[in-house]
Amino acid sequence: LDMNWLPWPVIPKRQWPKVEYKKKRAITAEEHLRIIEREQNPERKAFYELAWYLGASQGDLAHLCAENIDWTNKVIAFERRKLRGRHVEQSVQISFGAKVGKVLRQRPSAGPLFPSLMRVRASDRATEFKQRCRGLGIHGITLHCYRYAWAERAKVAGYPERFAQVALGHNSKAVHRAYAQNALVTIPPLEEFERKNSDKA
Repeated sequence: LDMNWLPWPVIPKRQWPKVEYKKKRAITAEEHLRIIEREQNPERKAFYELAWYLGASQGDLAHLCAENIDWTNKVIAFERRKLRGRHVEQSVQISFGAKVGKVLRQRPSAGPLFPSLMRVRASDRATEFKQRCRGLGIHGITLHCYRYAWAERAKVAGYPERFAQVALGHNSKAVHRAYAQNALVTIPPLEEFERKNSDKA
C-alpha cells in the first residue's frame, strides 16, 4: 500500500492484526564479558565496552568523535542522532571514570572513534553483533539490549532517575523544565555509583 502497488486496501488498516513485538531483555554482565573476551577486532571490542559503560544508542556511539571528549573535565558530549530534524535539541553530557577513559585512550585521538563502524549501516552492525552472540550460544539479545542493561544497572546502583532519563534520551518533567531554560545537565559516571554501592555492601 505504501508503495502504491495497490490502488485501494484489501483490508482497512484498522482491521489488520496487531503487531506483537518480542520482549527485549538486558544483556547480562556475564554475557558482555564473554563477548568482549572473544572479540578480536579492537574497534568492535571498544564499541561493545562503551555500549556497556555509556548505554548510548548504537547510532550515537558509532558516530562519536575524539572532539566529543573533554579530557580536562572528563565529559563526553553529543547530540542524539535520532532527534535530528525533529526540532528537538537534546544534548547529552556524560561524565566518565577511569574504565571509560582507558577504553577511549585506545581509540583515535582525532576524528571518528569508530571509523569503520561509523560507515556501516545500523542493520549491518546489528547483524555482526548477532553473529558473535550466536557463536557464543547467546540468544535473545541485540545491540539495543545494552541500553536495557545500563538502565537496570543504574537502578540497582541507586543512580538518580533524572540522570538516567537524560542519559537514555528520555526527559522527566524536572529535566524538561531545566532544558526549557537552556540548562544542560552533566551526568555523573555510573561506575562511581556502582563502586559506592559495592563499598556499602
